[in-house]
Amino acid sequence: MLSASGRYVLVFNGEIYNHLEIRHQLEASVSPAGILSKTNENSVNSTTVLAQQHIQPEDNQKNSNSRDDDTATITSKEIINWRGHSDTETLLEAISSWGVEKTLEKLNGMFAFALWDRDTRSLTLARDRMGEKPLYYGRSGDSFLFGSELKALRAHPHWRGEINRDAMALYMRHNYVPTPWSIHKGIFKLPPAHFVTIRDGGHQMGEPQCYWSLAEKAELGITTADGDAESLTDELDALLRDAVGIRMMADVPLGAFLSGGIDSTMVVAQMQAQSSRPVQTFTIGFHEEGYNEATHAKAVSDHLGTDHTELYITPQEAMAVIPKLPAMYDEPFSDSSQIPTFLVSELARRKVTVSLSGDGGDELFFGYERYFKAAAIWQKIRLLPIPLRKLLSMALSHAPGAGLEKAMSILPPRLRINHLADRLPKLAGMLGHGAAEVIYRELVSHWKDPEQIILGAHEPSTILNDPRQLPALGGLHERMMYLDMKTYLPDDILTKVDRASMAVSLEARVPLLDHRLVEFAWRVPMQYKFRDGQGKWLLRRALDRYVPRELMERPKMGFGVPIEHWLRGPLREWGEELLDETKLKNEGFFNPEPIRQLWEEHQSGKRRWHYYLWDVLMFQSWLETQS
Repeated sequence: MLSASGRYVLVFNGEIYNHLEIRHQLEASVSPAGILSKTNENSVNSTTVLAQQHIQPEDNQKNSNSRDDDTATITSKEIINWRGHSDTETLLEAISSWGVEKTLEKLNGMFAFALWDRDTRSLTLARDRMGEKPLYYGRSGDSFLFGSELKALRAHPHWRGEINRDAMALYMRHNYVPTPWSIHKGIFKLPPAHFVTIRDGGHQMGEPQCYWSLAEKAELGITTADGDAESLTDELDALLRDAVGIRMMADVPLGAFLSGGIDSTMVVAQMQAQSSRPVQTFTIGFHEEGYNEATHAKAVSDHLGTDHTELYITPQEAMAVIPKLPAMYDEPFSDSSQIPTFLVSELARRKVTVSLSGDGGDELFFGYERYFKAAAIWQKIRLLPIPLRKLLSMALSHAPGAGLEKAMSILPPRLRINHLADRLPKLAGMLGHGAAEVIYRELVSHWKDPEQIILGAHEPSTILNDPRQLPALGGLHERMMYLDMKTYLPDDILTKVDRASMAVSLEARVPLLDHRLVEFAWRVPMQYKFRDGQGKWLLRRALDRYVPRELMERPKMGFGVPIEHWLRGPLREWGEELLDETKLKNEGFFNPEPIRQLWEEHQSGKRRWHYYLWDVLMFQSWLETQS
């Protein structure tokens, strides 16, 4: 879209939820009273002000002769002359009036945009605060390229697409390629809450500039954290209602994903409270025990009175998604919950065009089980001298986990430790380190030493292994949540939801990541997030106003699929072909030996290596699409 002045050209992906409020602010700033106040200021030239509002200078002369009468007849619509009702036009005119950075600070939405300034011949790329919408950019050959997806860049005749082995190492650790890297050399992801300006035909690329600092919001929130449970619950409830409400504005059919967990239930409860008709909700179920949340979702739907659609998926239907994943995600991505996320998006798209999602609650309100694990481990070992920790680490790493697990089978089930063969090496890895952040890194890492399996790779330093990049956040609890908000949330969770929903032309909106809620969550004292052995304490308390507690009191269940069993069964032949030793050698990316060892141990049932193997398999599957 072209701005009314003709100066700016905008390419825009996403939604600005408060764009009508921004329109009112723009209209107020150029209303007759606004113009009079500006023309009376010595520091502002009235001709410049009027020109910025797209009024010709001669109009300024006309109005100055009879200011009181004539100016009063000018309406803001005549001044701005809106051509339509879209948030794209609002964004353009806001930038025309306020500039890029001030406009970005005012936006509440999910977006990525590219702005061309025809006067300065410069390009500005910008991305939303939490990273809901993607944006890639960089140089390939003689061209500067940018786009929402790598497949758009690959279509350019100057595309080279050399694989970045260092980024591969990061992928093998995280199961995604973290920002700012991409899988290709010279191509980057713009960090959330940043904008970057490119000049000189793409040859002069500035450093990304931050317009909203999560670090500053977190530090400020922690230092000002206060309030009693009742007032904080009221504030949270009001913020949630508004965040959900503005995301319900749509001129197309609207619904929500409902898993029956706390986050999605909270979103749907707020939707139903503001809707005059039953909200359309969607869930998928699995017949395998331990992976099915559909029964919980149905119970929540019955209580709230939503128009609920559920679909039980067979293993064959779920596995049929796997060949679509490389093209869907554009670069290697191996969070296996990508499969059910696509399936529930596909289900929702049959009836709606926009769907609200409950993502973000775990990061904001201390919900992940790994937070409890890491905190408990650190509490137990932090007082041990480091030499003793290293000694224990060495002993555990050589302990016969499989043998001990077999020996424990004679004990009553309540006394057994499940998957001991997997847990002992993880504990050994954490014991060998001194800093709490490194312990958390070990807990969330897949391949612990990816340089050993990727030929010619040097793993770059990230915020996960460099505590100097962390703001002053107090305890381990806060640092874990911050690390996830900076890495796991945008690069795994939001990537997964965006690509899966966009693949079926469904727009997914995430109200819990409204920046006002994020800032509020950092102001909530830790005692109201983690209390009585439970995370999300305050969120649960707010949800009590809508749903009986007994519906929500159940163990947390991940949104996953039984990859562990599939790799030993129906996916075994597919996996064997992709992990063939000769194939791996010829491609030249992986050291085949450790991969083959893990594959064979998994097939025998000796160990559970499905997370590690899925990382390699998803890379291999993606690599086949690049030839």
